[in-house]
Amino acid sequence: MVRLERRIRAVSDRALASGALVPIATETETLVDGGVEFQVRVADNLQRKDAQTRVGAGAGAGSRKRTDPFLPYEEALYVADVGADHVGLLNKFNVIAHHLLVVTRAFEDQRDLITRADFAALWMCLRKIDGLGFYNGGEEAGASQPHKHLQLVMLPLADSGPRIPMEPALDQALAKGTATDGITASRALGFPHSLVRVEGGALDQGADLGGVAQGLHERYLALLAHAGLGVRARQQRQTAPYNLLVTRRWMLLVPRVVEHFEEVSLNGLAFAGSLFVRDRAQLRTLRRVGPMHALGAVTPVHRA
Repeated sequence: MVRLERRIRAVSDRALASGALVPIATETETLVDGGVEFQVRVADNLQRKDAQTRVGAGAGAGSRKRTDPFLPYEEALYVADVGADHVGLLNKFNVIAHHLLVVTRAFEDQRDLITRADFAALWMCLRKIDGLGFYNGGEEAGASQPHKHLQLVMLPLADSGPRIPMEPALDQALAKGTATDGITASRALGFPHSLVRVEGGALDQGADLGGVAQGLHERYLALLAHAGLGVRARQQRQTAPYNLLVTRRWMLLVPRVVEHFEEVSLNGLAFAGSLFVRDRAQLRTLRRVGPMHALGAVTPVHRA
């Protein structure tokens, strides 16, 4: 973990050479909507991923059997142990280079609440890498696997413009101050969300990781409550889908109702301003309606 970024790059190079890593080639288009410079990655060819996904699915769409790609995980994609309870793996079908998955060693459900151990693992990575962590809480939020995993991509997300397209609007909201519970929201964004600042001392290498994880977990629970998302206490499971985004400076939670806007699938990265479409037809859909409208359409009704 000492040289995590170097390790990710080295494993990526080897996995690319062996064919274990199957990146999706894209071209990037910028769509400006609501003052945000959305970065839309347009797939060049998804046939290889689709073919391998069908093979990996094994039993077929109508079957209850479903292969867990993390038990066992593909050795060529292994990056590092992340604490006692998680492993870091490369995202096999990555759209963004050096995309890391932080996966629970034992099976936990993707609909379970994020735990203090999960936050500790994610923060171990964020201490080493200036990145964007995100979590797709349930299929309606874009989760493609039922085995719990957080995700991390390196910043910046684009070659030009803000390091995170949505961040200027979030920074403005944080600069205006927060409520007594520390939670705020940006009126510039066309979707419901809850935003909270991460304490600056959390990045201190000498700071107790357990204490940092506890603080992040408490803020996460406060965000869930602020968004009106209850918790099934006995199961420690969410009652509704959501996306959580985490950087070194803030956490953003967005409640969800569906995964798709028309044919466009939207996961947590979309609420950072980074979207992925399968073809030019889907790009035309986003250009026609505007990315901000699409984000609002997959969330509960926004009340300013």
